[in-house]
Amino acid sequence: MQHCLPSRPQLVYLAFGPATYHQEACFSIVSALAHLGNLHAPAIDIQVYTDTAEPYARLPVTVHLLDEATRTAWNAPHGYHFRSKHVLLRQVLRDCPQAVLIDTDTFFRHSPLQLFQRVKPGTLLCNAVGGRYGEDQKCLLYKNLLGILAERGLADCQMPLVNSGVIGLCAENAEVLDRSIAMMDEFHPLARSAYTLEEFCLAVAAYRHLALAGCTDVIHHYWSRKAQFRAKIQAWLRKHGDDPLGEAALADVLLVNDQLPRPPAWQRLGYRALSLTLPSRERQFVRELLYGCYPYPNEFDRACAPAWWDKALENLNHRHGQMAPEELRQCLRHPSLRLSLGERRKDIEAHLLRAPHA
Repeated sequence: MQHCLPSRPQLVYLAFGPATYHQEACFSIVSALAHLGNLHAPAIDIQVYTDTAEPYARLPVTVHLLDEATRTAWNAPHGYHFRSKHVLLRQVLRDCPQAVLIDTDTFFRHSPLQLFQRVKPGTLLCNAVGGRYGEDQKCLLYKNLLGILAERGLADCQMPLVNSGVIGLCAENAEVLDRSIAMMDEFHPLARSAYTLEEFCLAVAAYRHLALAGCTDVIHHYWSRKAQFRAKIQAWLRKHGDDPLGEAALADVLLVNDQLPRPPAWQRLGYRALSLTLPSRERQFVRELLYGCYPYPNEFDRACAPAWWDKALENLNHRHGQMAPEELRQCLRHPSLRLSLGERRKDIEAHLLRAPHA
């Protein structure tokens, strides 16, 4: 593990809990290094704040072990775990002139140095700049907080929202995090079920104080269709986990792309025609199963098959209620589907019948 040099740009990860988050973080770090170039003398420091060092043992990062008491304190007073992101970045910026905190469910399209070129005095770097606060007036954050924010002159309907999968700041602008933390503490009781409270408070804290810059061209943040991208990453780790910085591993990083694997249009039309031979409630389900069975040329796209099958059953149960195991068997053994799935039918049946949502 390397020691960080506070004068250098700091790329920071916060990763704890289930193994999935550590797998995400490891791949995100390797993707940064793959695009950065010189692995022996990288131009940035990578710091990982975590509850376990073992997943990062083969990576050139500085690991900071966090005990449960520290994590609890960072999430206080309401146990809001996203609060810890702002607390951590505020702490890093006490010692470093420039830092970027990045969520684990990310990977790089280009060099991370491009992020730091956008972290300038007077600017907040975020993953993406979204729509305006007033566009969704049914949102809990709008209904419960607009009056308070408007009365204090903190926000209005024109305030741009942000995605905080990336947060980058210069030390001289770190006070924006003090403001966002204070707002999370105050507003959490008023918007307890609002999943995006953390990034909303960041947007309010930055409004009229800092310019906003996005980086979706540099980073892919797979907050949507997470299961498919996790499947790609886990396949990469199974193949390269013992040598994550080897030549073959770095070459394969580029194959873990940001595209959701879908069959070509002509094949999707064929799947649609086939599905018409089944009861109407099962047609979308069958098409999604077949998406997972398509022989994609990219091995990491092929690894998404179980994620497609899980999502197909989840969507079916959401639309029509829980399908009983015997109904599922009958559907999968329909003559047309048996012919189309071939040997994969047995794999799908075994997988879905042991899945929690089956």
